[in-house]
Amino acid sequence: MSTYYVDEASGIDETGRGTQDAPYQSIAFALFAHGQTSTVLVRKDPSGIYEEPTQSALKKAKKGADGLEKKRKKAEELAEREAKEKKEERERREKLLEESKKIVLTEDESLPKAKKAKIGNLAPLRSQRIRVSGWVHRLRDQKGIIFVVLRDGTGYLQCVLSGKVAQTYDALTLTLESTLELVGTLQELPEGKTAPGGHELVVDYFRVLGAAPGGEEAFTNRLNEKSDPSILADLRHLVLRGETASSVLKLRAALLTAFRASLVSHSLIEVTPPCLVQTQVEGGATLFKLDYYGQPAFLTQSSQLYLETCLPSLGDVFCVQESFRAENSHTRRHLSEYTHLEAELAFITFDDLMDHIESIICETIDKLLQDPSSAALIKQLNPNFKAPSRPFMRLSYVDAIKWLNEHGIQHEAEDASGNVIKDEQGNPKMVDHAVGDDIAEAAERKMTDILGCPVFLYGFPAELKAFYMKKMPKKEGADEKHVFTESCDLLMPGVGEIVGGSMRIADMEELIAAYKREGIDPSPYYWFTDQRKYGTCEHGGYGLGVERFLAWLADRYTVRECCLYPRWPGRATP
Repeated sequence: MSTYYVDEASGIDETGRGTQDAPYQSIAFALFAHGQTSTVLVRKDPSGIYEEPTQSALKKAKKGADGLEKKRKKAEELAEREAKEKKEERERREKLLEESKKIVLTEDESLPKAKKAKIGNLAPLRSQRIRVSGWVHRLRDQKGIIFVVLRDGTGYLQCVLSGKVAQTYDALTLTLESTLELVGTLQELPEGKTAPGGHELVVDYFRVLGAAPGGEEAFTNRLNEKSDPSILADLRHLVLRGETASSVLKLRAALLTAFRASLVSHSLIEVTPPCLVQTQVEGGATLFKLDYYGQPAFLTQSSQLYLETCLPSLGDVFCVQESFRAENSHTRRHLSEYTHLEAELAFITFDDLMDHIESIICETIDKLLQDPSSAALIKQLNPNFKAPSRPFMRLSYVDAIKWLNEHGIQHEAEDASGNVIKDEQGNPKMVDHAVGDDIAEAAERKMTDILGCPVFLYGFPAELKAFYMKKMPKKEGADEKHVFTESCDLLMPGVGEIVGGSMRIADMEELIAAYKREGIDPSPYYWFTDQRKYGTCEHGGYGLGVERFLAWLADRYTVRECCLYPRWPGRATP
């Protein structure tokens, strides 16, 4: 007869084998596993010697083994009962499905003719017979009554299938994301009950237009809240069906409508500049290059230069256009393709420009909050949102450098080639900011978050900005080493920069000198230079990143959530 070993300190009942190398932890389990007449040797811990257990320990262990045997039998009986119940349920389900195939549902022609309608427009049709179509957003079966929440893009509608309608084969095999047409009476919900829109559809007829798969291919098996971000990106076309993603896109549409209304109210005209260009605006390093019928061309970085050409003929103008930046950045604030709202205004001053940007943003937000639909979306996505108070804070670049140093916000030291300098431990060396530094995104955002309000950061050094920006007149006693520009960034808490703007060089000779300084061939810019040749004027403009603005408005962590199909380095699908 075999001998089984028990180590009360290091043994394991569940995975042990009862050998000296893999002992059990309890005598009771050894007797349960191999019978109560088995020979068992026990030790207190690995440093002890295996010995026969005492009679009292053996007696106690036999009682424990009896208890384990009872548990085993009980678990076995439970498993058998559950298997039997599952089999009976499966047989009942199969019988029910076979019987359901005999039920043919037809639309009752004697009932009032149903009015076809979108879910978002149903309130005036209560107590009437209606016809709606959409996707199954939610589904539950409650004691033979099937509740379907239907989605058609304009809203959600609870539909109730009962009686014969709920007994058809299509009703019993209904799956999430299937498309349906439903007909029935729209009833207002009694007090105390809730459903989207405050009403529900009592269905008397329905048909499946497109059945979605169940089982392994079911929608919830392909996509759920715990899905990896890369899977969510691959399945963006399915993510869009979710309530949050679709709400963000609806708010985006409302935002663009409100922006356009605000700009038009300020007498700006919308134009549509080209995306295929042969000039640069923000520097050649971030240009997407392509062959255009044998000629070099680029995807536009900004429509600003084209907007400037419209001023003499159309007056102040704006555009809502895609811009492209070949910047290998994976931050939550960057996209390779983004929606750029840009405007250009003539006969203004730098203060006029910042006043205008502030007005457009505040008036746009007011419009969104005054509209019940967009206000509800903001409340859903960003419950704590409050419209910013005016006037916006204005902070010069030089004062911002002082503020950062006073508050101990440093940046990584870099060598002449732009490489981070590290200390002996290999950590980046942190240093104070100095005038001439390009304030890093992290420092800029930290400052804005501490200030807790929108901030116009203005007057950047010329060497940090684009060639076309107007220089500030030098003040007596000012920094002699740097020339500053009439430029500004609008910073928002939690997001950072959402608008960049400036006054433009109005003098032709100054512009030509700027081309030369930056090493830019002026010949492709002849049409832009002509703006200074044939009647120049003081003018300025700005660009607003729609995705960043929406991320701030809707409290989204990343701008990737704020467009239909985001593009970033390595991602151009779906």
